[in-house]
Amino acid sequence: MAGKKNNLSEINTNDFSHADTARIGIVSSEWNEEITSALLKGAVNTIKSLGVAENNIIIHYVPGSFELPMGAKFLAENLALDAVICLGCVIQGETRHFEFISNAVANGITKVGLNANIPVIFGVLTTDTFQQAKDRAGGKQGNKGDEAGATAIKMIELKRKLLTK
Repeated sequence: MAGKKNNLSEINTNDFSHADTARIGIVSSEWNEEITSALLKGAVNTIKSLGVAENNIIIHYVPGSFELPMGAKFLAENLALDAVICLGCVIQGETRHFEFISNAVANGITKVGLNANIPVIFGVLTTDTFQQAKDRAGGKQGNKGDEAGATAIKMIELKRKLLTK
């Protein structure tokens, strides 16, 4: 398709203000580790490139994507964070398990963010195939981890802007 942008993860750093004081938690799934480690690398590289100090990035792991909301809740409740990024990957199989997990994770992450009153970012791939996941975790479609990192910074900036008014 003419004009279709393949790499959706290109980030213009001019769109961001200075984020050097931000503290960001990242909770990453160990399941589909090849994919989630690439997402994590993208998220960390992006938030560091946008000014977040490495010692202000707190990374923890959970067994699978289903555990991401609880992991995010633990981080939000126990650490002084400006945002939490949730990284995972759920790949369609032959059963409806994919639907249940994807819906539970999306709803859980949303609830954690609303209850904690900090941005909790959905960086979970829900793909039909492993190849689609690879394409979105540093492959030809970009890296959704980059996008999750940029989203966290933008949401932190929005909250800070509104609090100063």
